[in-house]
Amino acid sequence: MSTVDAFRRSLDDPTLAMIDALRDVISAAGPHLVERIRWNAPSFAVGDEDRITLGLERKGGVRVVLHRGAKVKDAAGFRFEDPSGLARWPAPDRGVIVFSDLGSIAAAADQVRDLCRRWLEATT
Repeated sequence: MSTVDAFRRSLDDPTLAMIDALRDVISAAGPHLVERIRWNAPSFAVGDEDRITLGLERKGGVRVVLHRGAKVKDAAGFRFEDPSGLARWPAPDRGVIVFSDLGSIAAAADQVRDLCRRWLEATT
């Protein structure tokens, strides 16, 4: 059993459905990504560099974090446009999207897929 499978088995049904929906969206955006568990959640990497990580919200829900790896990188000169406005950007190279339920993921799936695809292009 993989560590991703073990993580999935630890979740309640509603949270598992949200995680799996986001895993599908991210995998469609970057079929070349390697999925593994980092920071106690599924993370998607290009080689050894994490780019998109899922997380569980303390009060329920799931988050998607767009980033440039585990170590902080100099963001001077880095630019990424998010015309969808889906993500909150606490730093130029760190975007966070929070979903409270499966319906909100389904409604935004196409936009999230496009955002992840463009993120991967910009950071690879």
